[in-house]
Parts: sequence; C-alpha cells; structure tokens
Amino acid sequence: MSTIVLSLRWSIAALFFLSLATAAGAAALRPFKDDLFAYRRVLRQEDGGDFRIVDYQEVRDINRRDQVPERRVKQAYVSLGVRRAQVNATLTLGDRSLDVTRIGPEGGAAFTVIFIHGRGGDRRLGANDFSFGGNFNRLKNLALANGGTYYAPSLRSFDAAGVADVAALVRFASVRSGGRPVVLSCASMGSFICWGLARDAAAGAALGGMMIMGGAADPDFQKSAGFKAGLPIYFSHGSRDNVYAAEAQVAFYRSLKAKGHPTRFVLFETGSHGTPVRMTDWRDALNWILDR
Repeated sequence: MSTIVLSLRWSIAALFFLSLATAAGAAALRPFKDDLFAYRRVLRQEDGGDFRIVDYQEVRDINRRDQVPERRVKQAYVSLGVRRAQVNATLTLGDRSLDVTRIGPEGGAAFTVIFIHGRGGDRRLGANDFSFGGNFNRLKNLALANGGTYYAPSLRSFDAAGVADVAALVRFASVRSGGRPVVLSCASMGSFICWGLARDAAAGAALGGMMIMGGAADPDFQKSAGFKAGLPIYFSHGSRDNVYAAEAQVAFYRSLKAKGHPTRFVLFETGSHGTPVRMTDWRDALNWILDR
C-alpha cells in the first residue's frame, strides 16, 4: 500500500474524530487499556480528589509488568498499529529548526500533546513504545483514537533557547489545529521548559494546560502570565524522588491551590524520580485539563 493512501486514510480518520470532538465539546477521551493503566488503589485523597496519594509497588509495577524490567513491557500493554501514523521530521519554525517525532495529523488536530524529556533524552524517549511500562504507547493511541496529535521533540538545551524552541512548536501546533488546546507535558529537568513557557504570554495563550512529571517547583510561577491566565497544571511525583523533593512540589501545589489556581497532584507512594513517566495516567490527566 502506498504512503499516499495510508496518509489519506489517517487524514480521513482524523477529520472524523475531530468532527466528533467538535460536536461533543469537552467530551472525555475514549478509553484505551484503562484496566492496565488506570491508577491503582488511592491511599488518601484531599481537596475534593485534586490531591491523591496512589499506591505504587516496584515489584508489581515494574518487575511483573515488564518482560525485561525497565526495558521492555509485556505485549499486553502495547498496540503497535499506531506506528503507521508516526513520522520523524525536522520542522522549520521561523528561524529555528526542531527535530520531532509526530503521531497523528499535522493539521486539524482536536488537541495536541507535546512531551518534553529531561536531561540526556531526545525525541526517541517519548516515542518508545516499550520503555516506561508502555505508557508512551498508550499516549500515542489515546491521541490518535481521539483525533489528537502527539509531538515528542528533541531539546538541545533547557535554557532560554530551549524555551524558544518549544514556544515555536506550541504556536505551530496551535495554528495547525485551528487554535484547539495544546497540552505541554514536561518531565524532570524538562519542567524548566514548562515554567519558562508559562512566562511567555504569546505562546502561553495557546496552551490548554501543563503537566509536570517529577519536575522542579517554580517559586516565581505566581508572577507569570500563565498563573494570571489560570493555566491548569497537573502534577505527578514520586514520594521518594531524590532529584526534586516531593515535599517541595507538594508545598508548591498547596500554594497554588490556596490561591484558587486550577491544579491537581498525584503522589506515587514510594515512587522514585522516574515513576511519574511510567505511572501517570494520561487519560486521567488529559481529561482533567481538556475539561477546564
């Protein structure tokens, strides 16, 4: 089958799901393997469910879930047909260029998700079907099946230049989707990109929300354009994170909640620095953000 025919089929599918999303408004994303990826037992919750401590066990959630621990998840957790809609590309964004992996249509998306890796990563991390318990494969399938588009870019730096690169990608995705929501998800050091973008009023206006996964707190966020605009933020963190202390991030969440800012927090009990990338329930997070 030719590439043109495949592209046409994916475009038709995207338009179909986009029409459903437009008709339904803020309809919830359709499930995908929720029985495998939904949060385990909630140990404690506060703030009407906006703060949750979720059961996490390394033996169960890594060793029994993976065929090769931390390298290859068991086959039941993935659906690889989504690879037909996956492309690697170098985008020219004004005077910038950015290497990305894209899943789904370049235009007309009902929503867009952009994942920003941490130090030492690149676009391959966010496109890997088998690592992190298959969680990125689930995100790909959730995006495609619901008319969305997912980008995993390669960041060259986590400073102002990196923020400018992602701001250009956010604007690009927003324009190509006709102004529909763009969700920026930042893991570990990638959180510096999220906080930097929250200060960019022009790019931030295109954001529907942010996800901070095992990231740093930003004591200056309340001075940002994102805070003033009420940008929804979904945190996920491991209680035993030895890179960015969970206590600092929980305190940050509580400071935002006290000001009435739309925010949620999922804390994985005994989880480490990498646990949120493996265990965050993408459907739960995206449904909450897109419903804001």
